[in-house]
Formats: sequence, structure tokens, C-alpha cells
Amino acid sequence: MSAQTPILETKDLRCVFTVRQGLFKAKKPLAAVNGVSLQVRKGEILGLVGESGCGKSTLAKILLGLQDPTAGALLIDGKPSSSFSRIDIARRVQPIFQDPFSSLNPRKTIGDIISLPLRVHKLARRDEIRPKVLDIMDLCGLSKRFYESYPNQLSGGQRQRVAIARALIMRPELVICDEPTSALDVSVQSQILNLLTDLQKELNLTYILISHNLAVVEHMATHVAVMYLGRLVEQAPTDELFRNPRHPYTRALLDSVLTPEPGMGVPDSQLGAAFPNPIDPPRGCTFHPRCPKAMDICKQAAPTPIVSGAGADYDMVECHLYGPQEARAA
Repeated sequence: MSAQTPILETKDLRCVFTVRQGLFKAKKPLAAVNGVSLQVRKGEILGLVGESGCGKSTLAKILLGLQDPTAGALLIDGKPSSSFSRIDIARRVQPIFQDPFSSLNPRKTIGDIISLPLRVHKLARRDEIRPKVLDIMDLCGLSKRFYESYPNQLSGGQRQRVAIARALIMRPELVICDEPTSALDVSVQSQILNLLTDLQKELNLTYILISHNLAVVEHMATHVAVMYLGRLVEQAPTDELFRNPRHPYTRALLDSVLTPEPGMGVPDSQLGAAFPNPIDPPRGCTFHPRCPKAMDICKQAAPTPIVSGAGADYDMVECHLYGPQEARAA
């Protein structure tokens, strides 16, 4: 376990929205992020997984400074995020969005799109912009002939390379990749993932990788955090989590992965078809209505995070199946 200060850290981070259920009904709170604590250190790749609606994208917006948290602390380089301006945060943390078709301005050339961060942050003179853009384009596998092209003249994979180049033009410390390959053809996905891996090593980048594709997370991530209904229910090194998942929800996610073996059919994750209402979450452990190992205590009290190992702050499980002794044994 490294003793270096995390590039990014959250402590009991919460984000609550007020939702109107109907014209004559009172508003109710919806906890999109509900007490998330995690750490990301330089050079790591943290995989963030979970079902749609569990709060991954809201958490990403908070980390990017696009959404203010309701409570909790967000630390950047060990300092509160409130001590940084949005421009300072943007220089350190950059996003790669899911859909390259909608994240690029169709009226701007590729050169203009990639150079926009340099111009907004005034990080280069006018005569320096084009060489810097061509340099990052070459690094991302884009031909310099695309400099004067428009997004509609590029393929999906090329557009995502443009989005990656735009995110890296300022050489940020942390890049948040929100489903970076889900909108691409399968044949192109591996190229983009290999590019991200090569860039991470060459530029010593740190990633937060949000994905539904567990194979991608297993291939790229150094650590994995599993999110359910606004909370992190398990965190562990990637090899350990995929070899020995502890939380029943993590096990269900891994069991739901399709296998290429003939005759195996569609896997049954045992989670059922219904997702709990986030406006009115179940009492106790929010996962207990879908959990095959639920006990009476699960219906009455929310579990507390159990940290396993000697100070491994991101080796954690939040489940009543584990107490301090059980977690150490696991």
C-alpha cells in the first residue's frame, strides 16, 4: 500500500436531489450518491461498476466539478476541492464521454475541438497551438490530415480518438472515462482500450474507468469499486475481486456475464427483474430484497463498511455476512 497522497479522495460524499412524484404529491429526496468514500492514487486505474441508475454518472459529475455535493468532502491532492476554482479542477481532471457522436461540436474542425482547452485556459500562444494539437493527434493515432476535417467526416473510433486527444491536450493528472467504448463497434473497442492503456503508461496517467463491461474492467483496472443504489458495497484489487467476490451483489454481477461456451444459455444472476425504487429505498440493507443470502438483520439495520487487511483503505466490503473476523478470514 503506497503512502503517497491520493490524487483524488472522497469522504462520505453525498448528493441528494429533490424529486416531484406527481402534480399533487409532495417532493421526496433521492440520494443519488449516498456516503461514498474512495481514494485514487497516481498511476492507478480504478474501475467503477454497477447497474444503470446506481449513481456512477452523478459521482463522476461531482468529481469533475460539474455537480456540487450535498455533503461530504472531495479532496484533490489532499486539499478540499472548495480551495480550487473550476478552471483549476479542469486542468487536473478531464473527462472522456460515452458518446463521441454527441460530445463533439459538429460545426467545429478537429483542430478547433482539440485546441479548445488550450485556448480557454490560455496555456499556449497562438503560434504554439497547432504544433501541440498535431503532437497529441499523433499520440492518439490520428493523421494530421484530419486537422481541418469535421466530426461527421470521421468514423466512430476516430471521433473517440479526438475526444481522447481533447482530454489529454492539457496533460491532466486524472482522466474520468465514462463508458468510453460502449457506443463503438466491437471491432473498434479493443483499439480504443489498447490506446487508453498505452497512453496511461506513456503519460503516467490516472484513470477512473466507469463501465458496465466487466471484461474491460478486469483487463484494465488495478482496483474495482462496486456501486449499488448510491453506495459502494465492495472495493478490492481487481484480481482479488474477480477471484473471490465477497458481496452477494458483486457475485451476482460476475454471474451475469455472458459466456461464449455453446449450450450455456443466458446466465441467471438471481437478481430478479425489479430494481428498488431509489426514492423509497428498502429499510436496512438496500440490497436485501434481491439478496439470496439475506438474514433478519439485513431487513432491520444497514451494514457498516468492513475494511480487511492491514490498513488497505480500498479493500472493503459492506455486508452483514462479514464482521471484522470474517473479513480478515476472507
